[in-house]
Parts: sequence; structure tokens; C-alpha cells
Amino acid sequence: MEYTNSAHKPSFWEKFSVERIKVELLRTAYGQSMTFLSRFDPRIMIAWYSFFAIVPWFIHNKAVLLGLLLAVAVLTYSSKPSVLVLIVLAIGLISDAAYMLIVSLMFGGGLAAAWALSTLTLKLLVITLASIAVFSSMDPERLSDGLLSIGAPAQFSFGVAYGFRMLPILIEEYNNILYSYRLRGKSPDKKGFLGWRMLVYSFKLSVVAFYPLILNTAKRTRTTVEALEIKGFTYAMHDPKVKKLKLSYLKIRRRDIVFLALSALYIAAVFYVGSFFDA
Repeated sequence: MEYTNSAHKPSFWEKFSVERIKVELLRTAYGQSMTFLSRFDPRIMIAWYSFFAIVPWFIHNKAVLLGLLLAVAVLTYSSKPSVLVLIVLAIGLISDAAYMLIVSLMFGGGLAAAWALSTLTLKLLVITLASIAVFSSMDPERLSDGLLSIGAPAQFSFGVAYGFRMLPILIEEYNNILYSYRLRGKSPDKKGFLGWRMLVYSFKLSVVAFYPLILNTAKRTRTTVEALEIKGFTYAMHDPKVKKLKLSYLKIRRRDIVFLALSALYIAAVFYVGSFFDA
């Protein structure tokens, strides 16, 4: 007698359902707690990310950019990013490369012009991977407290954490509104060539669903603000004792200093090696 596995294996298209996308976005937004970068103090990670978000714009040496790209790619892999985020990044990278190649060929520049324009792609890739590596490894509370500890306004720091916390509610609300429109609406009787009528119908529902979503979000935000003010949020955020108590768990340890030192040594080595290449 043969036994078969009754567990349903999702098809390729089922992996890109609304529910699957929602799970992937939530996993990205709330960060991974067991990654390499999650061990470090959020202030150290903000300083590290600030370098990789600003400095690449002023670098034009491709060898240096490739060296920085190698480091952030390894750290991004260790952060276990969402497959959805990586797919979106790959699509953007491929489309950008194809766009530059087509434009350079149209205006007679050839492959040499496309190679010159690829510097911008390398810069964007370094910055994007650094963003994925850091924010996939840091939960909203630690990011908010890190910003608060380096002098960011209390309202801004809280707004970052609140925005992350509102993300699952907004996605769930948007999903429910779409379902309600589909239940009460009438889909096209004929799909049309390549299903263009269904695409137009789905696009209209997606746009129309934003209006009640904005209204519900405004109501939730107002309720949250009123509840926070009743509990003395504004006063507490400007009280030095409350701020000190809230940030008491943040400590820069030896591993944080070692990580910054190794990063600085690697960056110096990349700049030194890149100086031998005129690229």
C-alpha cells in the first residue's frame, strides 16, 4: 500500500499571492533577531549605515565601489533578507542596466558609454544592499531608541517605530477593503485579450480602496494620539529622567568597537587597492 504526502505544495504563482507578500513585508519590517548585525548597538549600526548611504555618492572609482559592494553583499546575505525584496531589487537592477544599454546604443555611445554609466548603478546597489542589511536586522524599537539617543526629536523617533507598527494594520485593512469591494462588485463577464479587462478591473479596485484606507488610518492615528496625550506622552518624551530610563539598555560593547574598527580597516584597504585601478 502506497502513502502519498497530502501536504499541498504551493505553486510558483501562489508564492506571490497577497497573503504571501504581506508576510514577506512584515518579516522585512520587523527585522531578524538572530542575525549577525542584530547583535550590535543600534547607534553603531546607524553610524555604519550613514557611511554607506552617503559616501558612495562621492566615489567614482569602480574598483572601490566593487570592494564596498562585496562587503555589503556578504552582510546582506547574513541578514536573511526577504526573497520578495531581493526579487524587486533584481528587477530594478536588470531594468536599469537594460535602460542604460539601450540609451547608449541609441545615441551612438556603444558599450563604452554603458560601462561609464554603470557607475551610478554600482552606487545605488551599494546603498540599497546596505539599507537591506541594516533594516532587516533591526527591529523598530531599537531603531527608534537609537535615533532618540543620538539627538533625534522624540516625535520623529516615535514616528519611526509607530510607522513600522502600523504597517501590518494598514496591510490587513487594505486587504479587507479589497475583499469587500470584490464581494459587492461585479467583475467583467469577459476577460478580454490576455485578460486586459480583469487587469483594468483589479487596477480600479486597488486605486479606489485607498480612499477608505486613508480615512481609517486618519481615525486610528487620531485615536492613538489622544490615548498617548492622556498618558502624558509629550511630557514624558521631554523629561530627562524618562529618556535616561528608556535608553538605559543601550550600551556600546567591545564587539561594537571591534566591528567598527574592522569595517574601517576594510574600507581603508579597499581605497588603497582601488587607487591602483583607474576605473
